[in-house]
This record gives sequence, C-alpha cells and structure tokens, in this order.
Amino acid sequence: MNDDEHAKRGIDLERPNAARVYDYMIGGKLNYAVDRMFADQILGVLPNARHMALVNRAWLRRAARFGAEQGIRQFLDIGSGMPTVGHVHEVVQAIDPSARVVYVDNEPIAVAHSEIVLEGNDNATMVQADAEYPDEVLEHPTTEAMLDFDEPVMVIMAAFVHFIPDSRDPAGLIARYRDVLAPGSHLALSSGTWEGQGEETQRSVALYEKSGTPLTLRSPDELAALVKGFEILPPGVVFTPEWRPDEPLEDPPARAGGLALVARKA
Repeated sequence: MNDDEHAKRGIDLERPNAARVYDYMIGGKLNYAVDRMFADQILGVLPNARHMALVNRAWLRRAARFGAEQGIRQFLDIGSGMPTVGHVHEVVQAIDPSARVVYVDNEPIAVAHSEIVLEGNDNATMVQADAEYPDEVLEHPTTEAMLDFDEPVMVIMAAFVHFIPDSRDPAGLIARYRDVLAPGSHLALSSGTWEGQGEETQRSVALYEKSGTPLTLRSPDELAALVKGFEILPPGVVFTPEWRPDEPLEDPPARAGGLALVARKA
C-alpha cells in the first residue's frame, strides 16, 4: 500500500495506533514500523506486556463462548481491533453457525482486513464507526440489518474502556448501549488496572500518554461502577485469567495486568 492509498484510507503512519500495537503484541502482522517501535518501547519498560495482551485475548474467547452457551446468538464487539485466529465469530459459530456477529472499529486497517476475513460469512460483518458515539454504531444500516435488539445481545468491550478517561464519561457510554439491550443481554468487559501492579506499569502508562493515546487504569470497584444497571455474574471483577479459566492457573493472576467481568441485564 503506497502513501496515497494510506492517506485515502485515513491511515496515520506518524503515530502508533492502539489496535495495531495490540496486534503486534499478540503476534499479528497487521501493523507498521511506528506501531512496532512503540510496542518495543512498551516492552522495554514492561516486559510482561505481551503476556498481558495474550491472556486478555484468551479471556475474550472464553467470554464469547460463555455468552453462546447461555443461548445468546447475537454479538456486538466494540473496538474489535484486528482479525486473528479464534476471533469472536469463530468461537460462537463453532457452537451455532447461525450466531451473528457485528465487529466495530474505527481503525482503517482493522476494518479492511476484517472485511477480507469475513468475506463469504453471511453472519459476521464489520462496521467502521467510532464506538464512543453509540448512535453511529447502533443506527448504522449494517448493525440494524444484522442485530435484533428485541432479543438478547452480548456486547463485548475488550481492552476498550481504559482508553476512555473519566472526563469522557465511560459509564454514560456503557449505559447508552445498555439501554437498547433486551433483558437477558450480556456485557463482557476487560480493562487495564493498577491493582497489583508495580512501577513498570506506571512507566508504560507514561509512554502511552506521550503517544497521544492515554490510558486510564481502574480498580475493581471503579470498573463495577461503570456497569450499573447490569448484574455482575460470578466470579465478579477479577484478573482476566481468573475469569472462568479452562485450566488451572500457572502464573500469579496479577501478572495479567488486566481485570475482566461479564454482566447480565435483568
């Protein structure tokens, strides 16, 4: 892709992009030199960062599977990022091929590659929109065609809300999505945290601040406060590997650097 094509797609190669940095951390190839350089800076001060990204991804797959096992057949993945093996549609459609998935991201590379990955899958699609403006997502023709909000939906916000500071009212944002959901819908949410972390995390947050994409890390109580109107399901707000693990934990849970929850709308 040449410079003109980058500009046409709205791809900024002067600054690292959070979705592409995450893609690099989990071993993807949909990233650029600026993203890899920044990710390597993060790894330099927080060597555990790649592990954090991988265990968050593993939690996402478990949460999506849990939703499908509860009978949910509609999924709205907010800030979905790059398509990778084991993405939400693969997990839930392995349980029921008719399960429908709408991915949402505003990163042009994530959108372009998702469209390629999802080609031929009539029950999974990508919407390019800014998820901080729920009307852009909920009233998008693709969303309206794919999802029936009179039936339960699982909304997924994996590693999303820590990019939204309190000044931009993340609780209000989540409430806007909550209000359109039918009873029995679920919210799956994960976020970076200060809980159990050391100076390395402080240094990595400082790097994100300088990059123009600041992080707001939150405690379990702060995350719980963001999801009022939902009932947080067991095991509560826990480190990502502690949320319904498939296997016994080998590492200290705090090493994950992130918290997760799944909640239900009564």
